[in-house]
Amino acid sequence: MSKVLRGNWNYPTTIWAGPGRIAELPAACERAGIKRPLVVTDEGLIGAPMIKSALGALKNAALFGAVRGNPASSHVEGGLRVYRAGGHDGVVAFGGGSALDAGKVVAFMSGQTRPLWDFEDVGDWWTRADSAGIAPVIAVPTTAGTGSEVGRAGVILNEATHQKKIIFHPLMMPRIVISDPELTVGLPRAVTAATGIDAFVHCFEAFCAPGFHPLADGVALEGMRLIHQYLPRACADGKDIEARAYMLAAASMGATAFQKGLGGVHAIAHPVGSWFNTHHGLTNAVILPYVVTFNRDAIADKTAVIARVLDLPGRGFDGFLAWVIQMRRELGIPHSLAEIGVSADKSDIIGREAAIDPSAVGNPIPVEAAQLIRIFRAAVAGKLEAVGSPT
Repeated sequence: MSKVLRGNWNYPTTIWAGPGRIAELPAACERAGIKRPLVVTDEGLIGAPMIKSALGALKNAALFGAVRGNPASSHVEGGLRVYRAGGHDGVVAFGGGSALDAGKVVAFMSGQTRPLWDFEDVGDWWTRADSAGIAPVIAVPTTAGTGSEVGRAGVILNEATHQKKIIFHPLMMPRIVISDPELTVGLPRAVTAATGIDAFVHCFEAFCAPGFHPLADGVALEGMRLIHQYLPRACADGKDIEARAYMLAAASMGATAFQKGLGGVHAIAHPVGSWFNTHHGLTNAVILPYVVTFNRDAIADKTAVIARVLDLPGRGFDGFLAWVIQMRRELGIPHSLAEIGVSADKSDIIGREAAIDPSAVGNPIPVEAAQLIRIFRAAVAGKLEAVGSPT
């Protein structure tokens, strides 16, 4: 089976996929020209055997492990201090989406003189960067969710404003990704479910985003099909290497597809995560059916296609929505934001910030703050019927 699950891909970057391929990390660094790597990882992985093994295999390596669930500017600043003090020349971003985002931004900022927020994904702000000052990155995902390993951006929390900002540059794309399903075997069931649905939301919102992009649509559809087939298996048996391998692939597919756009789920989830410090994937998973319901009139044709491709028991929009709710229930995802510690007292703030989030532009139905507030409140209360119509 391991031979079937192994492959070298070059889309959208170089990906070395398959069980045991973490052994090739030194070769990846050598190919990328990294001689003194800084390993950037999640706070919870600092003492993990996989991290110790990676550090042992790399020459002149150091560790920065102070990245938390929602990567913030202080995490980037801390990583930069370690990077510069150690004279490092590249980053190994090793962990979940938070570590990958933080690691990529540390590498990006390592040779910049302007402040971080000057490179927000607004217009052509990325052209302000000194391209020669961007260090190479090797990405090693340990969760199958964000797909940050194949992304050209990092989502970073501005702690002063409680706003998540997207820092973007084309050269932020990792040089090589090591997609080793054995690294995800130890993920708890709840984390597997939340990150897996995060990957599904990426595919789903990309597929439903307006615009002409058949390439992204095709990748998104296949990503959803793989998640439908393999996420329940990965949750039922964390040691199912085949399921883990396909989930890693699906996560990368979601992030590849969403260059087409995202939508209301992410627009709301970003400020919710900023203000309530919730897990991003879990937040997306909870919000999903509320935004689906709001967008019904604009996505009925798209959901009919998804229902056919996934061969769902029910067809059309109603069949798709029923499956989403049932899938979440079976995977242990709460039905309301209140169940994960989110209250409605910041509704106005959430609505305003969701409306200006870049993801909002990709929603199939144009959304304003008032509509996003209504969706958010419905999700807090766990009442789909409270979403109402777009008008």
